[in-house]
Amino acid sequence: MLTPQPLRVFLCHASADKPAVRKLHRYLKQRGIIPWLDELDLLPGQKWEIEIPKALFSSDVILVCLSKNSVTKEGYVQKEITFALDKASEKLEETIFIIPTKLEECEVPQRLRDYQWVDLFRNDGYKRLMQSLKKRAIDLGPSVLPIIDDTQKSNRL
Repeated sequence: MLTPQPLRVFLCHASADKPAVRKLHRYLKQRGIIPWLDELDLLPGQKWEIEIPKALFSSDVILVCLSKNSVTKEGYVQKEITFALDKASEKLEETIFIIPTKLEECEVPQRLRDYQWVDLFRNDGYKRLMQSLKKRAIDLGPSVLPIIDDTQKSNRL
């Protein structure tokens, strides 16, 4: 029998959004989730063009962090979104896999508009995100550890 593992979440983001994404990383980690963040999980000497897709494809959920920076930026973040959408195409329709995660008020790119997004800047944003992550963990079954329920805790970072 396999030992249950924590939910693995890939944090897709623009480099300009690092401060907000670091806060999100800490928040998730405190709740028993393993968030993948390039600056912490890429080791010196590793080829990021190999490791980032590997991390994307081994994740249980991909949070596509959206801001005015990321939705107007060309570059690797767009490639990550494409990888995420490719992986999502292998999932069942009702699977929570890609969660557009708005860090601030901004447009959701057309190719992500089929997915319900979460506004982290709203009062209930983190609570709603956790509802989705808990559902995904439950749907994955006994191979994934339950997510720490923090309904008594503040969602402030």
